[in-house]
Amino acid sequence: MKQYIKPTYQLAQIIKDNRSKLDELNKLNSHQKGVLSCMTMCRTPAMGGQSLACKKCGATHYVYHSCRNRHCNSCGGMKRHQWVKNRKADMLPVKYFHMVFTLPHQLNEICLKNQKPLFDLLMKSAWQTLKQFGKDHKYLGADLGAVMVLHTWGQNLAYHAHVHCLVPAGGITKQGKWRSTKLNGKFFAPVKQMSKVFRGKFTDGLIKLYNNKQITLDIPFDKNRKYLHPLYKNKWVVFAKSSMPSGDKVIDYIGRYVHRVAISNSRIKHYDGNTVSFSWFNYRTSKTQLSPLAAEEFLQRFVLHILPKGFPKIRHYGILACRNKTQIIQQVREQMGVKQNPKPEKLNWMEIYRELYGKIPMLCKHCKKGILIIIEQLPPARDGPINANLNSLIAKNM
Repeated sequence: MKQYIKPTYQLAQIIKDNRSKLDELNKLNSHQKGVLSCMTMCRTPAMGGQSLACKKCGATHYVYHSCRNRHCNSCGGMKRHQWVKNRKADMLPVKYFHMVFTLPHQLNEICLKNQKPLFDLLMKSAWQTLKQFGKDHKYLGADLGAVMVLHTWGQNLAYHAHVHCLVPAGGITKQGKWRSTKLNGKFFAPVKQMSKVFRGKFTDGLIKLYNNKQITLDIPFDKNRKYLHPLYKNKWVVFAKSSMPSGDKVIDYIGRYVHRVAISNSRIKHYDGNTVSFSWFNYRTSKTQLSPLAAEEFLQRFVLHILPKGFPKIRHYGILACRNKTQIIQQVREQMGVKQNPKPEKLNWMEIYRELYGKIPMLCKHCKKGILIIIEQLPPARDGPINANLNSLIAKNM
């Protein structure tokens, strides 16, 4: 396990220095303002925390709480780690496909104005497309399942709405039997045909949203001649990688973004108060590039990827839906004569921290030998002094 090295530059500092510029231009809604406020207060006295003392040398340390906001790039590491473990425990003993459904960039403006209905439509259209091809006996003739994660960004922070899907290479027939896909590891249905069906289902949904006055379109669809609409003529991309022996690698890849958004602190290579330089991988050239941006523009790009409040960006469908998967997993394993995966061990936060970062979280940074104990609870800076009785109760329980 490599030791964790704290990045030199922090997104929270960039937000703190440049947020006022976006406020002045009235470019932030109330939800976005709340997210940015949480991120700037994360692990600071504003969030409250604990005063710790070393049993061995007596040195005092102060630890402040995290904001736990799902958009914060300093939070979510332990949640992500546990999510990946849980999903690996749910794996069926079959091959898996990694699929990506992408919206044309011409829809970016509409998405930004109507995020909740359009993101919901994107995920549902992707699932309905998979479900339709799975049920077709020409391709499989079984009920599929999928784990989907919504992403809105590319490596360069540009807006790029797409859904990553983890799909088992097979499904459950009407007789309750597992049926595997064929085609020697390739996806069970032609992706070009799937892209056309995906386009049809999404545009049908757009028409319905427009007719219900939930969204506005510059050029309305003619339901009977929608193939003439400019959006319909664009390239709709469905991508499928060859099947893999298990879903572990895909889970690891998707898991990196499950509880984090857009960019990590480690990718910020330089910040001088006016310009931000960050690294990103260019898939066209297969090379890592360094892009300098004005700090204000960098922050604007980040804000684009703040999801609507309460929007579930991780969804489970079909045989992998929460209400189905326990029974289905057991059923498939019994048919294949494979033992059940052991349930992931429930670790406390200190054990997870050690697995992730390779160090003991409660080890004294001064003497590096003693263990820290909590001696006082620190209230959030805005809340005033904490109840003295609470401190005495904490001390008794240590």
